[in-house]
Amino acid sequence: EVDFWIMPIIQGFVQIEELVVNYSESSDDEKSSPETPPQESTCVDDIHPTFLVVLISRRSRHRAGMRYKRRGVDKNGNVANYVETEQLIHVHNHTLSFVQTRGSVPVFWSQVGYRYNPRPRLDKSENETVSCFRAHFEEQLKNYKKQVIINLVDQTGREKIIGDAYLKQVLLYNNANLTYVSFDFHEHW
Repeated sequence: EVDFWIMPIIQGFVQIEELVVNYSESSDDEKSSPETPPQESTCVDDIHPTFLVVLISRRSRHRAGMRYKRRGVDKNGNVANYVETEQLIHVHNHTLSFVQTRGSVPVFWSQVGYRYNPRPRLDKSENETVSCFRAHFEEQLKNYKKQVIINLVDQTGREKIIGDAYLKQVLLYNNANLTYVSFDFHEHW
């Protein structure tokens, strides 16, 4: 009988928007042409469906902290600054969901100092990291089944040591439900 006194709280963000998509047979050029007469906009669900779009992000209470002070994984497999974001789209009585998570690379690493972009360093050996890395991804796979890991770490610069350690842990874990993709922004600028 205490439910009345309990209020669920998240540290995160929620936004809900209703969108109407106007599928028109004419091109954008025809719409803006002076010869094209203006069309009256109607909102009939079959012709112009209404979409409900929901974005929910929630931050984990484990290992939250300032960017350069809290990095890597802890002994329980929690990664620093972990956020789960779900995008929901509801249309024609169907709801579609896409979940994305983000967090620090799940190895023991840190960045010391206060200057901009301090050099990262590994804090524990590969063998000391295996069980914590495994704990992190076992929880991820329990919650989300399959995972596509997109590694955004700089693959050639000062962050290379972290990216290499991450890839090594993925290879050691060797789980068919994980897909590893390395994406280096520096190659695509």
